[in-house]
Amino acid sequence: MTPFTSITSVAAALPEANVDTDKILAAQYLKTISRAGLGSRLFSSMRYDEAGGERSGFILNRDGWRDAGILIALENFGCGSSREHAPWALLDFGIRVIIAPSFADIFYNNCFNNGILPVILDRAQVDRLIVDSRELASATMSVDLPSQTVTRANGVAWTFDISPDRKQALLEGRDDIAAALAQGEAITRWEKESALIAPAITGIGAA
Repeated sequence: MTPFTSITSVAAALPEANVDTDKILAAQYLKTISRAGLGSRLFSSMRYDEAGGERSGFILNRDGWRDAGILIALENFGCGSSREHAPWALLDFGIRVIIAPSFADIFYNNCFNNGILPVILDRAQVDRLIVDSRELASATMSVDLPSQTVTRANGVAWTFDISPDRKQALLEGRDDIAAALAQGEAITRWEKESALIAPAITGIGAA
């Protein structure tokens, strides 16, 4: 997993609440086990018309926002099914930070395991960022994980909360599997100790 420290990028706003994972990445794109190319199908029902052409009004189809690395959304972003392909598509597109007032729990956890930083800010702050993101002159903002700040184009900075464990994991590029492997010595020690107990346990009820 690619470590995350900070990003300065144009932000794209998707000012909708309850954007579910099917809207983020539709079910027909879940057959692949590869992450490559999923970014082109991100928000497909909103980005493309029935003929596959781009909808000019959708923010990620607009010049200046096509390479946005920050997404701003409203409440309960990522609700619905637990598909991990949703953060895969966001990451493949280039989104490294999502800012919203709240996230669906499973999606929130999946973001951390895929190198995406989900930032929770107050609704009033999110609304301010949405306004900023409407014009290229003010749409570029910075998110810094070490200082836990979101800095607007005008220099105003806001802090956000994140658990120390999740913060460190993102800084190191460490997902849950890597975290478990880092405990290799403790796991081996437990296996050796449990092997001494296992014969007594497995012998219970034996004929």
